[in-house]
Amino acid sequence: MEKVLLQVMSSKEDKLEKEFRDAVDRVNAYTDPFPADILLKLYAYYKKATNDYSRPKSKKAIINAFKTNALFQAKGISEDEAKRAYIDLVNNYFLYGK
Repeated sequence: MEKVLLQVMSSKEDKLEKEFRDAVDRVNAYTDPFPADILLKLYAYYKKATNDYSRPKSKKAIINAFKTNALFQAKGISEDEAKRAYIDLVNNYFLYGK
């Protein structure tokens, strides 16, 4: 029973990871500019989803401030929640945002 439960959990995690990577690939392949608010949310969710807690590295202080604020707003979500939020944001943007 425990082995089956672990396999189900693992397949759900694999599915989420695949959906997340697919969403990241869609964003990276998109050539039109995203609105700034969408970019900041994508940035924050991506950083949370990948456990990347490095500081923003823009040469412009204002951009670093906006990125830091976006990260602060996403501070209470888990890695999986961040992946799901990223996927949902990408799907909604491509469905309604163009």
